[in-house]
Amino acid sequence: MQQVRNLERDGVLPPATRTAKGYRIYGETHLRSALAYRALAAGTGPTEAKKIVRAVHRSPLPEVLALLDAAHARLDAERTDLREAKEAAREISDEPIDDVRASDSMGVSELAAALGVRPSTLRHWDAEGVVVADRDPARGTRRYTPVQVRDARIVHQLRRAGYRIAPLRALMPELRRARRTEDLDAALAARDADITARSLALLDGAAALSALLSPGGRGT
Repeated sequence: MQQVRNLERDGVLPPATRTAKGYRIYGETHLRSALAYRALAAGTGPTEAKKIVRAVHRSPLPEVLALLDAAHARLDAERTDLREAKEAAREISDEPIDDVRASDSMGVSELAAALGVRPSTLRHWDAEGVVVADRDPARGTRRYTPVQVRDARIVHQLRRAGYRIAPLRALMPELRRARRTEDLDAALAARDADITARSLALLDGAAALSALLSPGGRGT
């Protein structure tokens, strides 16, 4: 019951009417609001779901639809990033490196420029044990071998696809072993399944939102 009160406090549910003794009375509008929030939260997360359902009660219809469109657009962008990550990571992992030379190694600034990231990003990956560079024995600066450059490219694509550092820390050692392609495919497939589940939840949320927006859905 406290969760229901919290949703009312946050504006997800419209203010409930009260009995003479102060007890809350919830009706059809509150039920539809709660159902819409629950479905949307599974697709967009609770913060965004609250914003969307709250807008139903406080904002013009175009603003509500704009928030929903933005949620769909974010998922679409995730799908695009994931698709590109699948293609790029597979190409990168299959690149031959037997014919490279030690002189083909890259410094932090060079690799950062090639990937389009900040040098601090590479240092963070190094500190987290995701892509650990060699050290120049004379200067102590980071130098990335061709193998490490390839790993950095894979990490970059997986980060773009939404992977956090902690899972990558566990995944990268496996990708460096013989099971590289299989493990990479499994990791990307898991991400694909997550996006699909959230897309379906957002579809359910849109249906629940439609019921809430229908005549009488908001108690109008």
